[in-house]
Amino acid sequence: MRPLPNRKVIPITPLPAVGVPRTESLYEAQTTIHPRTVTGRYARWRWAMVVLTQLVFYGLPWLEWGQRQLLLFDIAARRFYFFGLVLYPQDFIYLTGLLVVSALALFLFTALAGRLWCGFTCPQTVYTEMFMWIERQVEGNHVARQRLDQAPMSLEKLVKKTYKHVLWLALALWTGFTFVGYFTPIRELGMAFLQTHMGSWEVFWVMFYGLATYGNAGFLREQVCKYMCPYARFQSAMFDRDTLIVSYDTARGEPRGSRPRSADPAQLALGACIDCTLCVQVCPTGIDIRDGLQYECIGCAGCVDVCDSVMDKMHYPRGLIRFTTEQAMANKWSRSQVWRRVWRVRVVVYGLVLLILSTALLVSLSMRSTFKVDVVRDRGALARLAPGGYLENVYRLQIMNATEQLQHYRISVEGLPGLQVASDAETQVPSTESRWVAVRLQLPDGSVAPGSHPVHFVIQNTANAHKVREASVFIVPR
Repeated sequence: MRPLPNRKVIPITPLPAVGVPRTESLYEAQTTIHPRTVTGRYARWRWAMVVLTQLVFYGLPWLEWGQRQLLLFDIAARRFYFFGLVLYPQDFIYLTGLLVVSALALFLFTALAGRLWCGFTCPQTVYTEMFMWIERQVEGNHVARQRLDQAPMSLEKLVKKTYKHVLWLALALWTGFTFVGYFTPIRELGMAFLQTHMGSWEVFWVMFYGLATYGNAGFLREQVCKYMCPYARFQSAMFDRDTLIVSYDTARGEPRGSRPRSADPAQLALGACIDCTLCVQVCPTGIDIRDGLQYECIGCAGCVDVCDSVMDKMHYPRGLIRFTTEQAMANKWSRSQVWRRVWRVRVVVYGLVLLILSTALLVSLSMRSTFKVDVVRDRGALARLAPGGYLENVYRLQIMNATEQLQHYRISVEGLPGLQVASDAETQVPSTESRWVAVRLQLPDGSVAPGSHPVHFVIQNTANAHKVREASVFIVPR
């Protein structure tokens, strides 16, 4: 038998299946940002705000006023305690006023200095700073953290990661516990927690707020500011060319390039920027401020601090990156010219309106009544004949004592001749409580025409003669 001839084997590349489209991701892969640690005046201000806000947040629920918590939103009892004030749901107007004042303050700060709130006092920024501080203490500086993330799993990596997440969870759950402590008396909540007697409502909100803090500050971080926060989207509507923003001085910095410290940049035809990229390395959102204003910039001024330190080392004037305005950059204004323009009509109007509303809110709170009254007619019997030839209407009065002492009240009525209170005209209400009181009004039958007649209840505090008038109607049937 003849042997088969040698044949060359040619590999065949399979063709893609007909009609099967290739898929490509339209989203850029997100990489973890490990910002470099920065020191400087703005970093000190940022940490001062972290300390101040967290002292208030964590400490305020533990302060007492008399025999109760100083600040408490008691939803179950429908009371809001703030220092010596006791507010009811009927005082919702004050919450509305507070929200309006807060919105105006945000508009003022934004028109004045951009995302000042975001960079220094926003809870997302504050808790991210705290979580990153824990991360630095456990895993090291930004280079060590990058190496640890890229290294394969080992005992050292497992221990460090576990330890970091345990600390993160402890801080997050304590934050959730404190948050719930504003709605449930925190000392009672703490005892219930130690005795494992916390209710399901409290457990849910402690876990919910704690895990939200853990996820936002530990993992999402800059993604919240860039993609989830609506403020980043509409802030441009409040900016103008005279708003103070973190800016890179292109005219002074370009063309950028490295050079020896002793070199004269003018002889090398270079600007002040040595292209060290430290401004990018310290940015918590990972942007390059030298590319111009970007919505991702939260105004934390970390790039300002690190650039100033570089300028000091190079013996160049500070301010290559600084808080300034577009007008100032274009016209090369001095600092005094910038500040004169910053206090423009728009900012002054915002400030005046904010001052007026804040003053009105405080005055209204100081002059508010120490008790409130709601009048409800008895719908079961609109009118009836009583012994002695009297026509009677029955009402229910809810008297709410907004003080922390037992109060006595006297009830009277005005509006019709001969109209009188036939039930007990005096009542008492315990501190911070409300009481429903049945009140019978009687009128001589036939003294007024049939129909609905307006009347006013007058409720007087017998201790200080303070009065509240509430309108109602007296029904005379045909």
